[in-house]
Amino acid sequence: MTKYEKLVPPSKGEKVTIKDGQWNIPDNPIVCWVEGDGIGPEISKVMMKIVDAAVEKAYNGKRKFEWFEIYAGDKARELYSPEVTDEELKALSPDEQRKAYLPDDTLKVVRDYHLAIKGPCTTPIGKGFSSINVGIRKSLGLFVCLRPVWHIKGVPAPVTDPDAIDMVIFRENIEDIYAGIEGYPGSDRAHKLIDFLRTEWGVPADSDSLRYSAGISVKPMSPENTKRLVRKAIQYAIDNKRRVVTLCHKGNIMKATEGQFRIWGYEVAMDEFRDQIITEEELNDQYDGDREKAYASGKILVNDRIMDAMFQQVLLRPSEYEVVALPNLNGDYLSDQLAAQVGGLGFAPGANLSDDVFFAEATHGTAPKHAGKNRINPGSITLSACLLLEHMGWSEASEMIKTAVSKAVESRNVTYDIARQLKPTVEPISTSAFGEEIIKNL
Repeated sequence: MTKYEKLVPPSKGEKVTIKDGQWNIPDNPIVCWVEGDGIGPEISKVMMKIVDAAVEKAYNGKRKFEWFEIYAGDKARELYSPEVTDEELKALSPDEQRKAYLPDDTLKVVRDYHLAIKGPCTTPIGKGFSSINVGIRKSLGLFVCLRPVWHIKGVPAPVTDPDAIDMVIFRENIEDIYAGIEGYPGSDRAHKLIDFLRTEWGVPADSDSLRYSAGISVKPMSPENTKRLVRKAIQYAIDNKRRVVTLCHKGNIMKATEGQFRIWGYEVAMDEFRDQIITEEELNDQYDGDREKAYASGKILVNDRIMDAMFQQVLLRPSEYEVVALPNLNGDYLSDQLAAQVGGLGFAPGANLSDDVFFAEATHGTAPKHAGKNRINPGSITLSACLLLEHMGWSEASEMIKTAVSKAVESRNVTYDIARQLKPTVEPISTSAFGEEIIKNL
């Protein structure tokens, strides 16, 4: 058995294994979980109770999660770096700061066990390592951020027809501005890059677009990372009988990066899925623009939209979009906007994944002012667990949870954050009581 610094695997359960790209899921898989900060402990524990109840009911007790707690955030710092003061921590390098909140031990376990889910973790702003979430994604090579978005009946939404939204976002996770290649304003790092751009690339010294006082963030995009993202998106559409995959970009302005994202995305579609896809130009030439005819022939439409137009499209014509592949920053923006259109992040599931790790997570923050009050909706992390179940092939349990969540919301027996949006308002119930309401509806 592999030895870890401070972690001991559960005595029961079996490891998930992967061979030749095939995930082998035992009936009693070991699944890693991170409690999280702020409201994390409350919502994580409720999620686990719901998942355990759904799995037991869906499979008549023949399947079961064996939970393996691992650590990130404040709890990790308490366990792995208890002697380091706040002042000492500030003096450490970003990587050493990261290890205090995201230990190598945790990353090693996830690599070994392949499946994990986490509550929200605190993110530093302005200084230090980028965030625990970004650290997990980059350290484990989780190149896809998966964000399905649909409306749960009964959840108040700001648009007139939230049920028209049923999209799955594939956001590139490693590159773009989020790569973290930066120089702070006034730093030697920033000045060296500015000097290079002026001397080697001919940017005028008096240019308003590159002042010497500027901070610098570098935006790399590569064909390798783009193509593996788009490949996942198209394969997902095929596997889940989705009919259209849309590449979103700002390639009309950022031609060397987002313009290439568009080109590379189409290359994947044409080179690897030629018999299964049709482009918008081909749709117009072969089917007179009639999407339904193309869909009836079994073709998946692959098209693209400029990002600012896409923000309008998902408001005005959301039913035309199903699977959307985007660079990192655009994907962050669009997935959160879509979540708002169906009622907010409280019921927004998410996961980060590669070919050999699936790491589900709550998509919202830690909400520290509500921590310990047992009052916040556990929907996001619970529905993120549904993504984990679906990835494992345990869709029966996932569908059971989704239906139960919807019934709980429609009954108006809901937590504070939902209750205050309802008209007329209702008396809220606790986080744990809402979990029991979901379990009752399984």
